[in-house]
Amino acid sequence: MASSGTGPRRVTIDDVARSAGVSRQTVSRALNDKGEIGVTTKQRVLDAALALGYRPSRFARGLVRQDTISVGLVIPDLLNPFFTEVAAAALDAARGHGWHVVVYDTGDRIEEERGTLEVIASQVDAVVGYLSQSEDEIDKLTRGLPVVLIDRGDRTERFSSIRIDGKDGVHAAIRHLAEAGHRRIGMLDHAERSQPSIRHDWFDAAMSACGLDAGSVSRADQSVPGGESALQELLARHPDVTAVFTFNDIIAIGALRAARRLGLRIPADLAVIGFDGLQLGELVEPPLSTVALDTRGLGALAVEQAARLLTGSGPLGSDELVVGAQLRLRESA
Repeated sequence: MASSGTGPRRVTIDDVARSAGVSRQTVSRALNDKGEIGVTTKQRVLDAALALGYRPSRFARGLVRQDTISVGLVIPDLLNPFFTEVAAAALDAARGHGWHVVVYDTGDRIEEERGTLEVIASQVDAVVGYLSQSEDEIDKLTRGLPVVLIDRGDRTERFSSIRIDGKDGVHAAIRHLAEAGHRRIGMLDHAERSQPSIRHDWFDAAMSACGLDAGSVSRADQSVPGGESALQELLARHPDVTAVFTFNDIIAIGALRAARRLGLRIPADLAVIGFDGLQLGELVEPPLSTVALDTRGLGALAVEQAARLLTGSGPLGSDELVVGAQLRLRESA
């Protein structure tokens, strides 16, 4: 969210009144199809509301009880356990308010995301989730709804946002590996992005801080097979690598599986550290070391932010919301 302290701004009935040159009462009558105003005035109000993207608050109109509020949760890939954990936490937090959450899986496709927003804008009271559209496009598609963006790569001025900051956790991970004697540390980055990920930037900076070369990088699909293939490729190009940091835990689990097939001992021959802190990481063998996010806290925070925007109590705090990450050492590193 913007650092000005005002938070994301939703178009109000006062904005419509000013634009149409009428009173708030006249706007209310026009939008609720009351008969006390002329046809020309009513049309002017409706045109102004449409131009501004005004969506009347169901709270303000008093038409619904709190327990009928719906939040649209947009997730890029529910097959990825990280997003499943975030969604579960959001659902739990929404239940605490007596709200409904409708979960949408976009398959990490921009066209699907756009179509989803077009559909849900008229069906929910707020939108929370992972959106890759431009701010202008989100603004147009959500038509004045409160929006909470999770893990938006760029800082947003129009919408509330929750940023993931894993820099300190990644630095701790690389420092741990360096202190354990590793000098050739590789990374398995996200394969589906045109540019290196922000997690690669954290890795690069952490390696530089330890005086190490960060050039041993392979790109991996976000799947267990993707992690397997990427580790095999990395070791084929850099056989002296003795530790890897991965974009997420799913890729790391694939790397663990590939290492076993290659006859490597974990962590004696190859140390592995993931990112996300999935519960699944505790169940693999050996248990996965990871730079862990509080996924339940992230989902709950997103819903609480939406609640504040919906009720008009303002966003949580005056600055951009940040969720940090901490190194969680287990047996893989």
